[in-house]
Amino acid sequence: MSKGPVVAIDGPAGAGKSTVARAVAERLGCLYLDSGAMYRAVALAALRSGTGLDEPAGLEALAARADVTLRPGQGSVSRVLLGGEDVTEAVRTPEVEEAVPRVAGVPGVRAVLIAAQRRLAEAGGVVMDGRDIGRVVLPHADCKVYLTADLGVRVRRRYLQLRQQGRPADLEEVGRDLARRDSWDHAQMARAPDAVEIDTTDLDVEQTVARILALCPGGARRAGN
Repeated sequence: MSKGPVVAIDGPAGAGKSTVARAVAERLGCLYLDSGAMYRAVALAALRSGTGLDEPAGLEALAARADVTLRPGQGSVSRVLLGGEDVTEAVRTPEVEEAVPRVAGVPGVRAVLIAAQRRLAEAGGVVMDGRDIGRVVLPHADCKVYLTADLGVRVRRRYLQLRQQGRPADLEEVGRDLARRDSWDHAQMARAPDAVEIDTTDLDVEQTVARILALCPGGARRAGN
């Protein structure tokens, strides 16, 4: 028996997916699963091993043997494991971030990680965010949401996030990076047809969370918590 709903949250970079997904998971008493962190872990493994980012066969083989998974951490947040090593912080470096789109674009890598993500969600009680969760990874999710926002707003959010993390950031470069990622997402992924779109351009985190909770089984009564 499921211990809670399965919630899929998709959307482009800077739409607020991770922040909102963590808050939704906490309100629902579910585990937050950051699907992107799993791709980051494979990218980290590739950088460590010297596997070429332009070698699809090598990246697929690496993903198959890398033993990437997520486990419960403090509260609703999950920790990222690579071969049993906690790499939650290590996967957030600029080098890994730059490598991730090339790794995630390999169909074989995606197949390996999608299978792993589905296993993690089998028992229910999870909130997973990414860019193809509702359509491909969890097509039978109890609640599917697609978050979006104007590009200018997403650029500012990403810029402020980087500054808060103490990382160097240039507003124009952040804008170019998000535009490139949008182009790649548009070519590689698609929104689930039954996902509810929420434009977060003029919404804060709490307002966005409340709208998602209203869509989730048992979530409406937790919207004000």
